[in-house]
This record gives sequence, C-alpha cells and structure tokens, in this order.
Amino acid sequence: MKAYVGTFMKKSGEVRTMTFMKVDDVPEGVLPEAKGGKRPKLQEGMELVWDVENHSYRMFNHKTVVGKVEVVEVDLTQTQKQGV
Repeated sequence: MKAYVGTFMKKSGEVRTMTFMKVDDVPEGVLPEAKGGKRPKLQEGMELVWDVENHSYRMFNHKTVVGKVEVVEVDLTQTQKQGV
C-alpha cells in the first residue's frame, strides 16, 4: 500500500519523522475506527493519518514539514505482525 515518510516540527519544537498512511487512501475495514467514529475538525495544515510504526492515529502537520514528504510502499499486514 502507498504510504509516506515525512519529517515535521512538533509544537514542542522537536523534529519528528513519521511513516504514515493517509486515512482516505486505506480501504475501509483495514484500520481500526477512530474514537467516536468521527474525524475531528482540524486546523489548516493538519491531517489525520495512520502512523505505520506506532499502529495508531496521529496528526501530521504539513505547515511545518522539513524537507520533502516521500512516497513509499508498505505491507500493512507485515508491519502489524512484526510490531514495527
């Protein structure tokens, strides 16, 4: 499946690199439902994504991207089995 690797600056000033999948790119039923089943209203530049390595929903801040966001291929079933 298509995923992305991007580095961004957190509110704390810490730089974080995350491998993530855009929620809209993932077939229905593959990811667990977000709490409450609704998507939160987000500030401009923020996107709800699935963190492939931490197996949870996270926010990705497109306004503070460092460098480029790269497209990669991941096998979601393998990362879940390996606990990556």
